Amino acid sequence: MTTTALIALAAASATALAAPTHPEGTPTPRSLTAEERAYVAQHPIVPPALRATAPPPGAVRAVAEYEPMEAIILTHEGSGGWKTILDQMAAAITTTGDADVWVYCDSATEQNTVNTRLTNAGADMSRVFLPIKVTDTIWCRDYGPQYVYEHGVRAAVDHTYNRPRPNDNTLPADYANRRGHLYYDAPLVHGGGNYHLVADSTGYSTELIDNENPGLNEPDIVDVWADYWGVLTTITDALPASVDSTQHIDMWMQMCADDHVVISDWPAQPGTAQDVVCDTWATELANRGFTVTRVPARTVSGTHYTYTNVVICNDLVLVPTYTNGTIVSAGYNATALATWAAVFPNKTIVDINCQSIVTAAGVMHCICKHIPVNSGGENPVAHLRAPNGGETYLPGDTIDITWISDDDHPFGTDTVADIELSINNGATWTTIATDTPDDGLFSATAPDVYAQQAIVRVTVRDTDGNTGSDTSDTAFTIAGCFADCDGNDALNVDDVDCFVAGFLGSDLAAADCDGNGALNVDDIDCFVASFLAGCP
Repeated sequence: MTTTALIALAAASATALAAPTHPEGTPTPRSLTAEERAYVAQHPIVPPALRATAPPPGAVRAVAEYEPMEAIILTHEGSGGWKTILDQMAAAITTTGDADVWVYCDSATEQNTVNTRLTNAGADMSRVFLPIKVTDTIWCRDYGPQYVYEHGVRAAVDHTYNRPRPNDNTLPADYANRRGHLYYDAPLVHGGGNYHLVADSTGYSTELIDNENPGLNEPDIVDVWADYWGVLTTITDALPASVDSTQHIDMWMQMCADDHVVISDWPAQPGTAQDVVCDTWATELANRGFTVTRVPARTVSGTHYTYTNVVICNDLVLVPTYTNGTIVSAGYNATALATWAAVFPNKTIVDINCQSIVTAAGVMHCICKHIPVNSGGENPVAHLRAPNGGETYLPGDTIDITWISDDDHPFGTDTVADIELSINNGATWTTIATDTPDDGLFSATAPDVYAQQAIVRVTVRDTDGNTGSDTSDTAFTIAGCFADCDGNDALNVDDVDCFVAGFLGSDLAAADCDGNGALNVDDIDCFVASFLAGCP
């Protein structure tokens, strides 16, 4: 930086700085720009606890990138060379990769441009979605949503982006809203490329995460990932910032199976700090039972050339290649392609020239975000949250029936729900709502019955007629008057006859007074006591 530039930067820091801007076509790097760094010095990233939501109330499982994927998110930003890479990625993903592509566009004009570009690139346009929302940069790996399954239902989990790029920071909520997906906002400042997941609910992040969250100690950070993502996280060393300005783990590691990892090697720069970090963690993961494959990496004139920054999408693997003379003469492109072909012998390896973007501290993995498939396939998925067992209601009480759901349709707005109640643990059912909106809440009135084996079932149905359902895990109680067997609000011999008929007919709903699922003399004693006590 020149003396004049340093003086200008110092003068700017002495006064309040305006928020950085990111004009269309600007090749903003993955790392902080000088303008952004100065701004953050005056305006640290907002503590995420001020905007966080509560964690998922149910058990969650984070999704690894090598699992089945429905879609990839891209953002149409950056230079012309960067956009060419996006075009090529979208074409491969929607054809060979058997997945949809969502390309965020800043305007309707840009939407038309992208439509033409992707058509010309050979993308399957039936699998392309072009939502309009302003974004700042191309690096959606770092700010896009991370997906989990909550009881089989997809949910987007967000974090505070570690860059002063507000339009980027709001993309996860926008995407979840468009899809009708659950959305959780975790109290963590983070860049998503600094995390790799394994499908066994473990994950890895570099120590950069400690620096980004000075208000949290490392166990606190690990707890946040456990609470919101259901993941046990290992914090690794980071590459020196002089080698990789982002210090993100995806620049030197890629998980490709539950027990297989690819890690960079530095054959031309042995013994360097970056080589030591990669060798150390290759040994550590091998000791943890992983098969470890090494792929070359190198820094040339301040640029980190990586071959771990790949995109795995179903049966497709996108691998970056480069035209830098040093890299080409070393044969690294060919070595990397052969390595990935050996790692994934049953997948299609597609190389894309990423020379135009690698100098901005990231490659293809950095500019996309994975969206997993609906766990039910073509069928909707439902999870009943309440009543889920153990509750007690009086006749006339409001029973708030709550659930979450998911479907394979691109927009989750065309499903309806049917709600049923059983007072005999599912032996028979009564419909209490049909074709109610699939919005996760239906308020029912507890009937005037006595039931210790009450359960609810919610069934979600899409326009294709596919369904998915869930019931209460265990029974709840409706505390009506058991002795009023015929339900006419008066106790007389008819109730005795009703109970006797139920007892002799093994009708649990009519005769299982103590609610233990078996008829015996205890139920007779229970009925007599209830009859003599009278009903309120």
